[in-house]
Amino acid sequence: MPTKKKVLVSTEIDVIHVGDCVDVMTGMPDDFVDLTVTSPPYDNLRIYNGYNFDFEGIAKELFRVTKQGGVVVWVVGDATIKGSETGTSFKQALYFKEIGFNLHDTMIYYRESPPLTHNRYEQHFEYMFVFSKGKPKTFNPFKDRKKYIDHRTNKSFRREKDGSYSKGYCKGEETMKIRGNIWKINTGGGQSTTDKSASKHPAIFPERLAEDHILSWSDEGDTVLDPMCGSGTAPRMAKVNGRHYIGIDTSEEYVEIARKRCAKPAPPKIKGFFK
Repeated sequence: MPTKKKVLVSTEIDVIHVGDCVDVMTGMPDDFVDLTVTSPPYDNLRIYNGYNFDFEGIAKELFRVTKQGGVVVWVVGDATIKGSETGTSFKQALYFKEIGFNLHDTMIYYRESPPLTHNRYEQHFEYMFVFSKGKPKTFNPFKDRKKYIDHRTNKSFRREKDGSYSKGYCKGEETMKIRGNIWKINTGGGQSTTDKSASKHPAIFPERLAEDHILSWSDEGDTVLDPMCGSGTAPRMAKVNGRHYIGIDTSEEYVEIARKRCAKPAPPKIKGFFK
C-alpha cells in the first residue's frame, strides 16, 4: 500500500509563503482563519506563470481552515469567449454553497474600464462574493453621509409578542446610512496603490478594496488570509489595520515584493479620519 503523505501542521502567522496554496493550506489547522480576501485568476483572463488553478481544491481547503462565523471574500469576473460570457463566477459561487458556505452577499466592484469596440455595453464591474461559514461573527459596516435628510415625523410600527402591531412616531434625522453593496473603487496608476514596488505585478489588487473588506468582516487581532496574494496587498492592509496575515503565492518574484511591502511599518492612524 502507498504510504500516506505526512502533513506538518503549521500555526505560523504574519508570513508570506511561496508555493501552491492548496499544499500550504493543507498544513494549516482546522478553523484557523477569520477572514479570506482574495482575487483568483479566472478563465483565460490572466496568465500566471503557468499555474494550474485547482479551484475545487482551494474552495474545500478554505472551508476547512475558516473558523465558524468566518468569511471568504472572493473577487472574480468572467471571460468572454466567442461572444459569450463563461459564467464561471456563478459556477464557483454555487460550488462554495455546495460544500457548506453560505452566500452571505453578492457585491459589485465597480471600476472604470478602457473603451472597447464590440456589440455590447462596456464591462465596468466584477463580482465580490461574500461567503460565510455559518452566520458572520463580525460586521463593521461603513456608513456614508446621506445626501438628503428627512426631518419629518414618520409613523413606525412594531410587532408585539401576541402578534398585534403598535404604532409610534419617530423623526428621520439620522445623517448617515450603511453603504450599499456596489463599491466604486478607482484603479490604475497611482490609485490602486501608492507603493511603486507593487507595480511589478500585472494585476494589482486595489488597496482600498482589500482594506474596506478587512475592516468590514474582521476585528483587530483576527487572522486574514490571501491564498493568491500576488504583490501582497491584502496582507499589507491586514497589517496596517492591526490584523495578523497569511499570504501565499506560487511566484517567488511576487512573494519577495509582498514580503518587502509587509515589512514596512504601518503608517500612523489619523484621528477623526472618515473615508
